[in-house]
Amino acid sequence: MSEQFDRAISDLLDAEGGYTVDRGGATRYGVTQAVAWRYGYKGDMRDLSIEKAKEIYAKEYWNDFYDKLPYSVAYQLFDAAVNSGPTQSTKWLQKAIGVQDDGVLGPITMNAAKYFDSLKLVLLFNSARLEFMTGLSNWPQAGKGWARRIARNLRIG
Repeated sequence: MSEQFDRAISDLLDAEGGYTVDRGGATRYGVTQAVAWRYGYKGDMRDLSIEKAKEIYAKEYWNDFYDKLPYSVAYQLFDAAVNSGPTQSTKWLQKAIGVQDDGVLGPITMNAAKYFDSLKLVLLFNSARLEFMTGLSNWPQAGKGWARRIARNLRIG
C-alpha cells in the first residue's frame, strides 16, 4: 500500500481499539464480523489479526484517489468511510466542495477537491458529517463517542 494508507491505518487503529461487541456485532480493530466474513475470515473475531484487519481496510475503505489528496483530507474520508460507509463519506466531501452529492468519487469530485483549500475542506467536511450524524436516531446513545471521534479528526486535519 501507499505511505498515505500506512499513516492513515496507524491513525485509525489508534482510534478503533481492540475487541468489542456493539451495534454492528462482534468487532475487532473496527472491523465487524460481517465485513470480515465477506473477506474470507471465519474465525472468532477476538482472534482477527491486525494484518487481516489492514488487508480488509485497504480493500473495503481505502480508495486509491485518497493518495492524490493532502493527508489531512484523505484521512477524513478514510475515517468517515470506516464509520459511515464509503458512499456517505464521499457525499460529505461533495457537499463540502459544492458539487453534486451522488456518492461517486469520480473525476469531477477529485478535480474540485484537489484545488480546494485543505484546511477549509477538513472543516466543511466535518461540519457536514456532524450535521448528518446529529440527525441519526441513535445519536443520543452514540453521539458522545462520534463527537469525540470528529474532534480527534479535526486535530489530525
